[in-house]
Parts: sequence; structure tokens; C-alpha cells
Amino acid sequence: MSFSIIPMLMSIFSCSGAKYIDMDVTEFGLLLKEQEAALIDVRTDKEYAEGHIAGAANFDFFSDSFLSMVEEAYPKDRPLAVYCRSGKRSAGAAKQLAEAGYTVYNLKGGYMAWVEAGRRVTKYEVEVFKTKNGSPVAVCLIKHGTLEIEYDGVKIHVDPVGEYGKHTDYATEFPKADVILVTHEHPDHLDDAALKTLEGENTVLILNKTSADRIGRGEVIANGQSRELPKGITLDAVPAYNTTPGREKFHPKGNGNGYVLTIDGLRIYIAGDTEDVPEMANLKDIDVAFLPVNQPYTMTVEQCVNAANMFKPKMLIPYHFSKTDLSGLPEQLPDIKVLLRQMQ
Repeated sequence: MSFSIIPMLMSIFSCSGAKYIDMDVTEFGLLLKEQEAALIDVRTDKEYAEGHIAGAANFDFFSDSFLSMVEEAYPKDRPLAVYCRSGKRSAGAAKQLAEAGYTVYNLKGGYMAWVEAGRRVTKYEVEVFKTKNGSPVAVCLIKHGTLEIEYDGVKIHVDPVGEYGKHTDYATEFPKADVILVTHEHPDHLDDAALKTLEGENTVLILNKTSADRIGRGEVIANGQSRELPKGITLDAVPAYNTTPGREKFHPKGNGNGYVLTIDGLRIYIAGDTEDVPEMANLKDIDVAFLPVNQPYTMTVEQCVNAANMFKPKMLIPYHFSKTDLSGLPEQLPDIKVLLRQMQ
């Protein structure tokens, strides 16, 4: 299907004056591949957690705040691709979103049709953040210290690992990466097989020196250095290390990196494996912070609280936390929004 004829199709698929486009699985898949449409799962959070199309953000159509949540996440000039279980709820969502001014594509047959066709699905959560100019940044919370960040078509993977905890099949679950960032050389952060699967002809692989030495390739970046990435994204490497006596051997100072990504004004801090090091006080204007909380290797809960209070991110997402009890974090950080997600 040629997407150059979409404007003509919009006059065909309409309901009560609100225009949206119905697509079968093949057409929907081509849309997601060829256009930068935001993918939205309009089912309940329980349905979403049981499995969803890879890269989909979840906005429950039955929620009273459905429309406002979507409008908060996506500008009106961003096309939306929506689906539900069978296509009925998403048709209602598509109509409502079209009436609000969006260009909307609806998956006929919904998630069931997608699964029956053998298409890629996942259980990874996606959080959507807005840049200073209103552009969406989608962060896929894969597991442990592993993330995928997507902005304006650029896909950035952080510490991709296939076999840690739950299995991640990068060959089927994710497209090739534009940029891969590795914080340090421990096997729960450096997985050469996963790297090779994600690497394409033009993938930029950035690592600390020890990781680059270990796999024999990649561009080395050290604490304090910066680099420009595609689409005007800025990468800053910051210190990540242990300070508690007896723990220095886990993550020695000067070896591993944390990373700060500045994406159209949105600043995301991915701490890597670290304790609450004094250099965190130098972090400024962090919108989203990923901090590790699995003592004795990284931080205790108390250290995480101290770290967050040092630089006051707008939002904290604990990750790399193993079996640490994080339930008390929101109460201990009343001035910071804390999202507790399945990032063990």
C-alpha cells in the first residue's frame, strides 16, 4: 500500500464526520515501519501488561482522562496508530481522536488479528515524555538496566542484554538501533550477542573503554566527555562508581559511565551502576532520572533518596533494583514524582 494516497483514503473511512483510516494488519505494519506514527494501545492496563504490540504506549479508552492524556503526550501534528483487542474500542478511540484534530489509523481486528498474523508482540512498558517543544520521547522499560529511547525516528538502546532475568529476543522484538550506549563491562550491561543483533550498517556504538577493549570495537567515551547524536541529541558521560568502603571493587571510580541525554530540551539521566556520588550535585535540570537501587552493588534505598535530593529530578524511575523493596520511596520523596515500574 502506498501511503501517498492516505489523504484520499481519509475521505472514505469516516464516521459521523470524524475521519480516520481503517487498516488491516499488513497495512498497519507498513504504516508503523514507514511513518513516525505514535502507536497507542487503548485497552486496560491489565490487558496491556499481558502483551501488546512492541513500542505501544497504553492509554485506557475507558478512562475519563483518555483524551487529555493523549493530548498531553502527543501534538496534533503527530499521526496516531491505535488498536484494542478486536478493533471495536479502538474505532471509538479513533473517532474521538479524529474529532480532536489528529490524523488517526485504526487496526482492523485489533490485537487478536495482529497475533494471529504472527506479528511482533511484547510485555515491555513504554513511558512517553514531552520535550520542551512538545515532541514525544518514548522510553521502553525493557528490564534491569536496559532501556530503549525513541525520538523522531532515532532509536537509542542502553545496555542491551538478551539473557538476564527474562529473555529478550532483539532479533524479533526490536528493529536495528541508531545508537547503542553501554555504561560498563559487567555481563548484565555488556552483551556482545545482543549488540551484534541490534547493530546495523550505520549504528553508532558508544562505550566506556573497558567495554570497548573487551569486545574490540565501538567509540570510547569517558566521564566528563560529550558527543552529538542524530537529530540534535546531546550525550554527556558522567561518573558512576561505588563509594562505600568494601564496595569500590564492584564499580571503581573512573571506569563506568552514567549518561545524560538532552533531547530537544528534555534531559534524561541514566545513572548506570553507581552509588550517590558527590558529582550528582552537578546535575542540572534533569526531567527524568533512572537510578539503580540494588545494594550492595549500587545504592541502598536511603542512598537513592539522598541522590535524588542532590539534583531534584522532576521524575524518578528506579531501575536495576532486583528484590529491593521500593514501596517507601514515593513517601520519602514528596517533591519528586516517583514511578515504580517492573525494571528488576
